Amino acid sequence: MTRLLLLGGTAEGRALAASLHPHVDIISSLAGRVPDPALPVGPVRIGGFGGVDGLRRWLVAEHIDAVVDATHPFAATITAHAAQVCGELNKPYLMLARPPWDPGDAIVVASDTQAAEAVEQQRFQRIFLTTGRSGVKAFAGSAAWFLIRVVTAPDDTVLPRRHQVVLSRGPYGYDDELALLREHDIDAVVTKNSGGDMTRAKLDAAAALGIPVVMVARPPLPAGVATVGTVAEAAAWVARLN
Repeated sequence: MTRLLLLGGTAEGRALAASLHPHVDIISSLAGRVPDPALPVGPVRIGGFGGVDGLRRWLVAEHIDAVVDATHPFAATITAHAAQVCGELNKPYLMLARPPWDPGDAIVVASDTQAAEAVEQQRFQRIFLTTGRSGVKAFAGSAAWFLIRVVTAPDDTVLPRRHQVVLSRGPYGYDDELALLREHDIDAVVTKNSGGDMTRAKLDAAAALGIPVVMVARPPLPAGVATVGTVAEAAAWVARLN
């Protein structure tokens, strides 16, 4: 039986774990950045590997045959490390990447810093910020007001002077997002191109209200990585390993 490492932390990772367990010898790995993560079925490890060398040692020690990377589209570091190590060890590696959103008329930028610059250039005053806890720091010096929605509260030292923090985990519905934007008189939405349906409703609500969107583009994947966009495709790939 194939022994599989599933790099998870996403809804797709949990769905894939549910479809494979117990028929596949699978270990799901979560980064441990969220205090109360949604756990997949089956065995789970939580925490980092200690860089490329640590991941290499772990894969060898645990006799891992293949890796499926179902991490968040912006978890670029672990993806780069996993692709490198699997290439070195000649282990099959697959990226399960949910399709990105069509940015449409959004202002597309390459980083959180560029998103903050766009906010200043466009003179937005009331921003719905959904770039995640790590993306808040770039906006610390802004004079605008921010409605910051995150799963885990950011450090107080990185928050902009004028803000309100909402601790919440999706999925989110269209009507609720529409009401939220109206209630807070939002004039811009800043987000990452995470893709998927869990948080897409804010984009549809913004479009309905004519609210501009600043969207951080995804980091590029490592060259030559095999990629699928659905859980079913990933499960079929795993089945072909046996």
